[in-house]
Amino acid sequence: DNLGLVSLLTEMNMLERAADGSIRGKERWLVREPEERIFAAGEWHEGLFPTAIAAPEDLAELARFERELARLVAFRDARGRRAFALPMWSSSDDRELTQLDKISAASWLRQRGYRSELLAWYVEYACRDDYGAGLEETSAWAMLFYFCARTPEVGAESAAFLSWPEGNGRIVQHLASVVGDRFRSGSLVTDVRPNEASVELAVLDAKTRKLSRWVADAVVLATPSFVSARVLRPWRDNRPAFLNDFRFAAWWVANVHLKERPASKGFPFAWDNVLLDSPSVGYVVATHQALRDRGPSVWTYYRPLWEDDANLARQKLSALDQRTAATEVLDDLGRAHRDFYSAVERIDVWRWGHAMITPAPGFLFGSARKHAQIPVGRVHFAHSDLSGIALFEEAQARGVAAAEAALRSLGRDVSPLFGTGT
Repeated sequence: DNLGLVSLLTEMNMLERAADGSIRGKERWLVREPEERIFAAGEWHEGLFPTAIAAPEDLAELARFERELARLVAFRDARGRRAFALPMWSSSDDRELTQLDKISAASWLRQRGYRSELLAWYVEYACRDDYGAGLEETSAWAMLFYFCARTPEVGAESAAFLSWPEGNGRIVQHLASVVGDRFRSGSLVTDVRPNEASVELAVLDAKTRKLSRWVADAVVLATPSFVSARVLRPWRDNRPAFLNDFRFAAWWVANVHLKERPASKGFPFAWDNVLLDSPSVGYVVATHQALRDRGPSVWTYYRPLWEDDANLARQKLSALDQRTAATEVLDDLGRAHRDFYSAVERIDVWRWGHAMITPAPGFLFGSARKHAQIPVGRVHFAHSDLSGIALFEEAQARGVAAAEAALRSLGRDVSPLFGTGT
């Protein structure tokens, strides 16, 4: 039912139809088994919940949690909308559900009497993985969205993941090929000034260092809000107060180059590999989709700085050096893999100060997000920030909606593919 996403993936030749008419990803692009595993009590186990070390009380709470999720998956409001759906604006706006945004994921668990530390870890891992935030910093609505949005009905599996060796680069390459020679790379927009019937832009050529003036009938500004605040002249001259409600998670990522696979006790290597007692969200085996399970590999290790206030996290990230980050990777993964140190050839580290928007309590159904979607003259906004959830599906939906709005502002008759968004 996500028409925009289906249209794009069909255009990319990534989908096929089953005999019953349902749509699924082509086998080649599905994440192959084993998909995920967890390191706990000295060895690896299948899945993400540490069932192997769970007490009966932990399993009972997990079962109760899953029943609550099933109830939400089954929910349909008076208009037939699901509780949680992609894109998120197609979710129900029933008060019972939107009120969940006002409390944290931690409060939601406490209010329902959940006491299992393993369940709390499992739910917090979900928040760290998609939002870069802990239980206290994540809206309960966003936490439940994580577990429910991709499951179409009770008893069904969550929608399968598609993956490519080059990640989102595959999508970028496709879109660039569609645009063809109209695409301009190496061009930095430094100023966007909306007028009554046009938009003026200052564009810096990164090679020649020449600044030129462009005039557009309409503009889609697909930049994070903190960038838009610097390039959009009305916002730069008089910064809107609602931008202060946008918070961002800080991350660093390390690519670990291995000359061989280190020993791994228990369940075999998976695409996603998570450690129970770790501040990271584990690592992804970059060569997993290439069907190479032995020999050299690259592991991508993800470390959200979720323990601290966002500003402090960025200060720590700014001060982080390669040696400190590499040491953390070696210590964290070394306890889960024998001979890990000798297998490592190189560790490359990237710092991302504003990696993703954080769905803090009160943000998703507050006023700031709505104000940020309002066009300024003929400047229309598109970014996952506008959803408050940093997923590709949300970014694409916002982009399509902005493109449709821009066309309508020019008098074009456009049938909305997604809707207008909220």
